[in-house]
Amino acid sequence: MPTERSRLLEDLIVSAHRLTRVAAQLTGSTTPAAVWRTLSILTTDGSLRVGDLARASRVTQPTMTKLVQHLAEEELVYRIADVDDSRAWLIAITPKGTTALENWRRELAEALSPVFADLTDDESTILEKAVAILQVHTSTTRKAA
Repeated sequence: MPTERSRLLEDLIVSAHRLTRVAAQLTGSTTPAAVWRTLSILTTDGSLRVGDLARASRVTQPTMTKLVQHLAEEELVYRIADVDDSRAWLIAITPKGTTALENWRRELAEALSPVFADLTDDESTILEKAVAILQVHTSTTRKAA
């Protein structure tokens, strides 16, 4: 039987997915979500091998290989030699990729602004606290218990 906390977390996940989907639809962008997810992972986790990046993004390695190739052609990521294994490559985000991700996040926020225009000061404070809690508990440096 689900606990109150697990139901809260389920509602949070569903709401977060809906929020992201609505924001993306409001922008009218046709860029696949996998592009932004991949750039975001590289921003938070640093350089990764294609297989690790695929696992983090929850796609197959062949899919990630194609995506990385596209992102490299767009100069959003680059390949660097893995010093631990000369046969392998690490994928890293470029300054252009960082700028593109920052612009996308800003575009999402601007698209959602009218949806949240009627937030009270108290509601804004609650959301600020929720963001801080989520940042602490979803940090890539925090290990799952």
